[in-house]
This record gives sequence, C-alpha cells and structure tokens, in this order.
Amino acid sequence: MTESSYYMPPEWAFHKATWLSWPHRLETWPDKFEPVPAVFVEIASWLSSSEEVHINVLDEVMERQVLELFSNSNHEQLQTDRLFFHRIPTNDAWCRDHGPNYVFRKKEGRSEKIIMNWEYNAWGEKYTSYHDDAAVPERIASQQNLPLVSPGMVLEGGSIDVNGKGLLLTTEACLLNPNRNPALNREEIEQVLCRYLGIKKVLWLGDGIVGDDTDGHVDDMARFVNESTVVIAVEDNPSDVNYEPLQENFQRLKHFTDLSGNPLTVVKLPMPSSVTYDGFRLPASYANFYIANTVVLVPTYRCLQDQTAMDILQEFFPDRKVIGIDCSDLVWGLGAIHCITHEEPGDY
Repeated sequence: MTESSYYMPPEWAFHKATWLSWPHRLETWPDKFEPVPAVFVEIASWLSSSEEVHINVLDEVMERQVLELFSNSNHEQLQTDRLFFHRIPTNDAWCRDHGPNYVFRKKEGRSEKIIMNWEYNAWGEKYTSYHDDAAVPERIASQQNLPLVSPGMVLEGGSIDVNGKGLLLTTEACLLNPNRNPALNREEIEQVLCRYLGIKKVLWLGDGIVGDDTDGHVDDMARFVNESTVVIAVEDNPSDVNYEPLQENFQRLKHFTDLSGNPLTVVKLPMPSSVTYDGFRLPASYANFYIANTVVLVPTYRCLQDQTAMDILQEFFPDRKVIGIDCSDLVWGLGAIHCITHEEPGDY
C-alpha cells in the first residue's frame, strides 16, 4: 500500500481521553453564565471516573481557578489524577466543533494516530471571534507531537457521526449550507469525507431542530449507538415546531441501509418538553449524549421524558452506566454535553 488510508473510530471505541475547552465567554450564556462552570465540573468529574480528561484553559490564572472549582466540589466520582490542563486559548467552549478530530492513518502496514485539521469558521461566520478556536487542533498536535493533516474543508465535529463500519450520518442543512463550503457540491463533500475518515457511504438527513444555531448538527438529532442501530429524536406532538423535520428524518432513516444493503435498526428517542429562555426556543435534545469508556452522559431538562430517554439509551450500553446531567442552564448556550466534549481514541 503506497497511498495512506484513514479510519475514524466510532465514539464507543476505547478512549484514551476526553477533551474539554473550559467556558469563559459570558456572551454565550447571556445573564446566565454563573451556573455553567458547575455543570462542566460535574461532567468532567464523571468523565474522570472513566478516562483521562484534558482541559483547554486560557492561561495559568484560569487553570488555578478551575482547579479550585474541582477542589471545592463534592463529586465522589472525581479522580483528580486524571485531570490534565493545557494552556491552549479558545474563543468558546464548544470542543466538539473546534477540538481535535483524531483518526488513524495506515501506510505500508503501519498505523499511526493523527489529527485532522478541518477548517473552522464558527458555523458559517455566525460569530466574528473564532481564530483561537480554529487553531486548537494545530496547537494540540504540536503539544502531543502528532501529525496534522489538513483536508481543506470546513467541518465541525457535531455535524457528523460514524459507526466505524463505513457509514457516516450528517445533514443537508449543515454540510450543504453555502456558508460552509460554497465551492463544493454534495458529491465532492462526500469524496472528502470518504477519503479522510474511511467512509464508504454517507447518509444524509434533512433539517435540524429549532433553536440550533449550527444549521442542523446531526448530534442534536440522530446518533449511532452500535454498528447497525441509530437512535433518533422524534417529536410526537404535531403542533410542535420540531414535529415535521424530525418525522421527515425518521422516515429517511427507515430507508437507509448499511454497506451490505441491510436496513438499519432505527429507535425513537423522545424529545424533552419545550425548553425556552428569555422567549427563545432552545435546542434541547437527548440525542446530545456522550459515550465514554464506562459512562454515557445524557443531558436532562427537568421533565418527565428524562428518565424515558435514559432508559432507552441504557439498553444499548449494558456495560456502561447511563448518567443524567441537568443541562437546563447549559443549553442556554445552544449546546449540551456532546457539544462540549471530544474523544481521543486509544491505540488502534
């Protein structure tokens, strides 16, 4: 083999670590930033019970402040020896989208971990300050002494989900939006995904949920939970604004097949009751869960559907503990648990 081949593991594959970027941008949670760091502490504490947690901070001052937050917390599951801090500046906290996309590259029979340096433009230039975020993969690769590959295409981590067997889920609303890659058509985008992530087939959903400023990230709607099963958020109330787009995506999923032509198993996740703040409908969804080595962290929203969603997900992860994290405050920033996390796989 002379040409390199790439492979992106699914999220349930073994992790070396999870990466976070500590929140500091007050404008992301207008008038409601105060409770947000405590949510990060809870999430990071549970993750530390599972694997290493690597946290990007602005500087030494922030590192001391964050360490103090952990030392003052009373989370029994916290393992401080698994917390690692990196003075890598960020503009915002959404590590899923600006963080390191680790893949494996095989060449001449050898496999090495590398970082994909996708272009990042703050979800189609929605925010003007994003240059530190865009530099995160390069800075982490430099610190870890890992190769960096730049495909030259805008891609956020929350816009894709893979099953590790050649399938990738995404949405037309996001990847075909002219604010991302206006010079590329659907086929050209598929070619880049297939080449650099080891994908054989791209499964396209339509529109995203209301309130999502990412133009429809798939991690707010549909996720692989194993090689052949997708859970999808479905709204059953016809009067809800999310009813039509989610029902339409559900119908699409039922017609998708794997590489052998077998239909996927499609499982409904409920949607939470409408979550609003200051008159805005927020992108609250149980699909924004995160799969770690020993736990699955699920956003909850103080409503009856919380437990139902957790019970459904627990069925697919019998060897992991499903933990609910109250994200009623976090989602005011227009994201939840999956949006702030990024896995670093172990060796492959």
